[in-house]
Amino acid sequence: MNDFTTEPAAEAIAYIESHLDQHLNLKQVADAVHYSRFHLHRIFTTVVGMTLHDYIRRRQLTEAAKLLVFSELPVIQIALTAGYGSQQAFTDIFKAMYKLSPAAYRRRRRFYPLQSAFHLLCRPVTSLKTPLPPVTCASLYDIPDWMELAAMTVDGFPCFEETDHLEKLKGYIYRQQALIVRDEEQIIGALAFSDRTGNVDFLSIHPQYRKRKVEETLLEYIIRNPLAGRPISITTFREGDRADTGQRKTYQRLGFREAELLTEFGYPTQRFLLQPDKRSWSHE
Repeated sequence: MNDFTTEPAAEAIAYIESHLDQHLNLKQVADAVHYSRFHLHRIFTTVVGMTLHDYIRRRQLTEAAKLLVFSELPVIQIALTAGYGSQQAFTDIFKAMYKLSPAAYRRRRRFYPLQSAFHLLCRPVTSLKTPLPPVTCASLYDIPDWMELAAMTVDGFPCFEETDHLEKLKGYIYRQQALIVRDEEQIIGALAFSDRTGNVDFLSIHPQYRKRKVEETLLEYIIRNPLAGRPISITTFREGDRADTGQRKTYQRLGFREAELLTEFGYPTQRFLLQPDKRSWSHE
């Protein structure tokens, strides 16, 4: 079973979500949900995969981005609503995360989230020693659960747009290039790839299962089957991007190596390559 109960993290998320228009910090949230700061920080980081501070910042900036696109509120008012004491402080962090100033982002009229609200599983995650369920091809029936996972893990995808992804997902499913791993009724891992380019276009793991080597299971499947003997590519954040919550380190741990710098949908990214004989988990 999991070493951590999800209850403290779930209570903290519920409090944060109902107070996004306020200045929030670890002490305030810990006091509100009646846990020590150390205990809450430890459990929140383990369960969610990022610190409580990072979750708050990303959620508040996401709501601010939504207001920039869908309202006419002045930037200073949005900054204050997002918990920042000045427009300059808000502008600096917004630009670091979104790669555009608030004014430029507003002019584009194209909203995408940095972080969606987390919905944690209340049941314990299965033991690390328990074999994972098999990889299967996704069907149209799986789309709602796939999109739910995508929304929760949107922090891993620069410029993720739900409508665009949904349309592409249907094509992946039709071509049998959308793979999933389920644990009971929950999709805990999803991967979409192109057998034409050898590119992994989407790889998402449920945060509470990131220690279960679900990435390895999905990648092993395409290495042994549709992409056998071919290099695999994936794109992610560039080095030093403050919006990166750990994707680069994950791919490097799996054996991917840096390749060319790219710009996708106006966002600076980098391609990573995995050669068939460079899997870092192959000898584990």
